[in-house]
Amino acid sequence: MIPRITFHLSWLLIVACVHAASLSLQSPRFTITSSDATQLLSDILPPIKKSEPLTLGPSDTLKLTFQVTENGEGKGVQPHQTFLRFYDSVSGEEGIQPVRVTPGGKAKFELNMARPPASLPPTADRPLAVSLVLGSFVHDPAKYDLFDLYVPASSTPAPHPGEASFHALPTIAHAFRPDQKLPPKFVSAVFAALVLSPWAVLLGLWGKMGVSAPHLVSPRIFPFTALLGAFEVLIFWYWVDLKLGQVLLYGSILAIPTIFAGKTALVTTGEWRAGRY
Repeated sequence: MIPRITFHLSWLLIVACVHAASLSLQSPRFTITSSDATQLLSDILPPIKKSEPLTLGPSDTLKLTFQVTENGEGKGVQPHQTFLRFYDSVSGEEGIQPVRVTPGGKAKFELNMARPPASLPPTADRPLAVSLVLGSFVHDPAKYDLFDLYVPASSTPAPHPGEASFHALPTIAHAFRPDQKLPPKFVSAVFAALVLSPWAVLLGLWGKMGVSAPHLVSPRIFPFTALLGAFEVLIFWYWVDLKLGQVLLYGSILAIPTIFAGKTALVTTGEWRAGRY
């Protein structure tokens, strides 16, 4: 069974090789004409080696004609892909120009330097290597190096309006304000003492007058006193770290128990003064 399969595979490979015929060019010819249709140069391209370099002027036209045939039979065929490749070997730039081929294999291409195609790569004083590439699903691909072509140097393209948006921008240099200078510790201590001096005066007068608050720590008054102290701590915390929104949030939370504790403290104070507590 295995030898029979091997025999069939071998036969299929032989048939495929026979049908994969190659493509060839028949009667490749070029013609160079001027802007007034005067023929400047015309010749047949050699089928094997590359032709002598050709030169086009700013208004000249290059006409290239050929026929694609099946090698050995001379029958014209239409490849699936046919295009000319213009290649600058120094810069590496290339341009691809499709060529239309009739079902009989005949093709004609014109290159008018007065209106060069967009696919033509940028040129300088170096020639472009022109080659013809043929691709087919039923034939072997083929490539023919035709000639080197000298064309006028490309003009510098006008800058695009948005080109500046893609240029590198200068480095951004941030100018930061210098760090805030703190006053000497002695000056800070003096002003801290001035801020706390009213409390010292208040406590001194309170001690001299002998004011007593026997009910200050009673269970019904002390919560209100503690909540007032919490408000003082909140204001100090705002001065040190908190933001206004946080102060309003925490203050609204403290306000609810402070209202009820204050009402209870007022009622207790009234009863104390009336002698009922």
